Amino acid sequence: MALWRWRRRGVKAARRYPVPLTVHQLWMVALSAPVSRDRGASRTTLYPYARIDDDSARRWLADQWEITSREQLVGRLDELSRTGYRARVYRLTGVAPLAWDAALYVDIARRGFGCGLIGEDDAWTALKNIVPAVVGTYGSWHEYAAHYLLGRQVWRDGLRGTEDSRPPASQEVADEHLRSLLDPANRSSPWNMAPWDAISHPDRTR
Repeated sequence: MALWRWRRRGVKAARRYPVPLTVHQLWMVALSAPVSRDRGASRTTLYPYARIDDDSARRWLADQWEITSREQLVGRLDELSRTGYRARVYRLTGVAPLAWDAALYVDIARRGFGCGLIGEDDAWTALKNIVPAVVGTYGSWHEYAAHYLLGRQVWRDGLRGTEDSRPPASQEVADEHLRSLLDPANRSSPWNMAPWDAISHPDRTR
C-alpha cells in the first residue's frame, strides 16, 4: 500500500531535476512564491510541485485560466506582461501593482512547463522577460509583497457577488504567507535564499 501511494504521488521533482537552480534562477522562480501556498508546491525548482504531478498542472491551467494549448498559454503570458490586472487596479486605487501580475505570470509559466505546454528553455525565457519590469519597479521583496497583496485584495473584492464556486483563500491567509516569506528567520523562504539585489549581481551557483 505504501508503494502504491508513493507511485500515485509521483517521484520528487528534485530527482527528475537534480541540478540546483542558480541564484538568478531561484530569484525568478521566487517571484511566484506568494501564489505558491499549497503544501505540495515547490518554491525552489522551476517545476511547480515538490513531486511530479503533470496532470495537476494541466487541470489547474484549464480550470483556473482556460488554458489548454501552448498558444493560449503564450497569449495569457503576453497579456499579463503588458497590462494584466494592474490596469483595473490602477483605475480603482491609482496604483498599478505589477507584482500581482508578475506572480501570476511566473506561476502560469511554471505550470505550463510542468504539464509540457512549453519546454524548459521557453519557460526560462518567459521568466527572464518579466525581470526588467519587476526590477525597474521595486527595490525589495517587501515592496513586491505589498503590491502583490494590494492586487490580490482588489481581485478578491471583485469576486464578490459572482458565481465563482471556489472562493479564494482569505486575505488573512495571504497576509500570513507573505509574512512567512519575509521572515528573516525562515531559512526555507526563497526570498531569503535569493535576496532582492542578487538579480542585479553576476549569477552564481548556490
